[in-house]
Amino acid sequence: AIEAEVDDEIVIVNLSEDAVEESQFNRKVFFAGYRSEFGSLKQKQVEGLDSLLTSFEADAEITNIKHMAYMLSTIKHETANTYQPITEYGGKSYFNRYDPILANSSRRRSAAKRNGNTSQGDGYKFRGRGYVQITWKNNYKRLGNALGVDLVAHPEKALEPKIAYQILSYGMRKGAFTGKKLTSYINEHQTDYTGARRIINGTDKASTLKAYALDFERILFKASA
Repeated sequence: AIEAEVDDEIVIVNLSEDAVEESQFNRKVFFAGYRSEFGSLKQKQVEGLDSLLTSFEADAEITNIKHMAYMLSTIKHETANTYQPITEYGGKSYFNRYDPILANSSRRRSAAKRNGNTSQGDGYKFRGRGYVQITWKNNYKRLGNALGVDLVAHPEKALEPKIAYQILSYGMRKGAFTGKKLTSYINEHQTDYTGARRIINGTDKASTLKAYALDFERILFKASA
């Protein structure tokens, strides 16, 4: 096992000595770097970050540390610093705007149906979940089919860390969220952390996520040395 300082306490990250030796990223160095760049950590954050590092290490499709840095930047923002898959905030009434029956305008009802929400309650059932909150029944179906997981019958599976990571990795690599993909912005010719925000959400908070990504890039390179 290895230790990570969390709010001036010692928290154990459960990795065997063999696992530590085989890991791409040295956890002690990573968590020390994180504290230096971003401040103190809580137990759930440590667990979430450790899970994500393990997922990176097991993902044969993600080998570029800059891709990982931008993914962590995105997760930091989209999960409100928890590094855990989360459900989009809001009560049932909030998600009526995505409902084909309960939405308060014909435009919203039409948009709901166009995106696969065809039954009353679908707005809430297919609300945002994961490291990046996927919404709409069509997206749950499309991503579930790509990963071999029935997310339509079981949308809550998008909150399972391994599946949430698969959604994130596939979506960012393949451009499944907005049509934009990681390699369009981060490749051997350029590192455009600002433009990469278009993979998820246009230009919203693009400069903030760029700053996070630069910090994570430094942390990850040191931890992999």
